Amino acid sequence: MTDVRIKSAAKALPEFERLTSEILPFVPLWLHGEPDRLIRKAVKIFEGAGVDKRYGIMDAETVFTASSFEDRNRIYAREVKKLGEEVLSKSLAKADWEAESLDYLITVSCTGIMIPSLDAYLVNALSLRGDVCRLPVTEMGCAAGISGLIYAYHFLKANPGKRAAVIAVESPAATFQFSDHSMANIISAAIFGDGASCVLMSSEPEAQGPKILGEGMYHFPNTTHLMGFDLTNSGLKMILDPAVPETISEHFYPMLGPFLAKQNKELEDLKHLIFHPGGRKIVQTVSELFKGQEANLDDTREVLRCYGNMSSATVLYVLERFLERNIAPGELGLLLSFGPGFTAQRILLEF
Repeated sequence: MTDVRIKSAAKALPEFERLTSEILPFVPLWLHGEPDRLIRKAVKIFEGAGVDKRYGIMDAETVFTASSFEDRNRIYAREVKKLGEEVLSKSLAKADWEAESLDYLITVSCTGIMIPSLDAYLVNALSLRGDVCRLPVTEMGCAAGISGLIYAYHFLKANPGKRAAVIAVESPAATFQFSDHSMANIISAAIFGDGASCVLMSSEPEAQGPKILGEGMYHFPNTTHLMGFDLTNSGLKMILDPAVPETISEHFYPMLGPFLAKQNKELEDLKHLIFHPGGRKIVQTVSELFKGQEANLDDTREVLRCYGNMSSATVLYVLERFLERNIAPGELGLLLSFGPGFTAQRILLEF
């Protein structure tokens, strides 16, 4: 029986750091010409988003300036290469692995368009082996960080003695629509930040780290309208339906119960909840669903507060916090994220 384990995780942050209090003066300027009521509401959304600070590949002045899709995507392509190289190098050093020891390279991003994809550039930048197996994961939004781990798990499970890297690099700032004053765009601007993460995994017999007991995807029926992007002439326009928290609540137990039962586990067995901080309302919804359980969302809230929602990379920031703790052997953790589709991605870990 081949075990797949998570070896380590590391993060990299872009150049520009900004407090939410520093962003607030830009909001009335951005929404100039709109009713005062909308502007006041937008400011309150930023203040109440649960995000104190975030990082970006562009400074705030550039973000809150009208620019073309081409210009923003060019910045995205330039900066994600830097962040991808930095975070993979950092993660390899942390694990004491050589770059040429990697057998699988999975890159995750939905906030820009690159062909060749990021993984091709990383092969050259870090001199990975010429036969490394590459998989770019796109168009899966916030769920894709765990999706990448699931794909790596399947590669490794079928191929004992191998190593994989999953790299998520996102820049929601590159998708910001200056001319879009919709509530979806205001909310996304209030919660999102940019960042990168890399998780290393192994199916080597001597591998150390949390073991993956089970994984799976849950597809919510007839919900493709809830979340995603519209590709417009000005770039990627956010779709965010206010019914998302309610939909999660309605499907929560069908989504988790059978999944845990396959491993002969129950909700009460979970000691650690490694949940993607999609936004304050989603975090509150899931927190209520886990009310009374030992597992909590303290780390999820802290990552949201310090970095914002970095789409697919964010849950991997939460995972890193757990990997750096001295968790008792045998305790169970649940990796969970939601994304366009509408889908839930789940991984059950044994520490």
